[in-house]
Amino acid sequence: LTFYPAYCFKASPTHFTWVKMAVADVLQLTRRAEYPGIFFHKNHPIHFIAVAGLITARTEYPRVTVLTLDDSSGAVLDVVVQKAEGPAGPAPAAPRAPATAPAPAEASAATTDPSTATATAPHHIAPTTALPLDIHPLVPGALAHLKGTLAIYRHTRMQLQLERCALLRGGGGGGGGGLNAEMRFLEQRDRFRVEVLEAPWVLAAEEVARLGREADAEEERGEAEVARGRRRARRRVEREERDGRRIWERWEVEE
Repeated sequence: LTFYPAYCFKASPTHFTWVKMAVADVLQLTRRAEYPGIFFHKNHPIHFIAVAGLITARTEYPRVTVLTLDDSSGAVLDVVVQKAEGPAGPAPAAPRAPATAPAPAEASAATTDPSTATATAPHHIAPTTALPLDIHPLVPGALAHLKGTLAIYRHTRMQLQLERCALLRGGGGGGGGGLNAEMRFLEQRDRFRVEVLEAPWVLAAEEVARLGREADAEEERGEAEVARGRRRARRRVEREERDGRRIWERWEVEE
């Protein structure tokens, strides 16, 4: 497999999108030392993940809440939700609760409405945007669509850092909309897997060269902007020094 430079990632069909995946596939993603924070399926760079399934456990910790999601793919995933009182980070693994979950589902909305949270519930936020997340409905038995970024707990355990969430069906069950959303998510997930993920990502040499030139030009623009900022700062200091000397000279003349 060819692993392209990071400046090529913007041409990838997986890097800047919510990649719908089965939990079993998420847990098979790999990492490479030269690409910190990025996970790979084959050579596809993946940063943002979307999963859907049944919440089978919910565990509260002082700074995070950990949800366990089962999407019937043969594996479960810990989903870490940051509380506003403390910074996000990999959390302890949630206790396992056996459950038989339906297939993954598609969300009908983005982040759940924070106004529905109870007054006593802890305030949760998305780690990247610090926007509020209402996970009050995400209790065992609820069918949910969750989006986030991946992290590794204690160098071994994959976790999802929650950024967005949507309830597809409440813990009480019922609701045809949840079933329809579930089927849509499953179809989209499987189609993306077949059409994109099954084959390695391939870029022509000309495309790699073009992206490299764009990256160089962008870096040069950044360096030029930094240089302009330094020149402006230097001119400001020189101007202030000149003004200070004039004031001092005027004061000496008046004396």
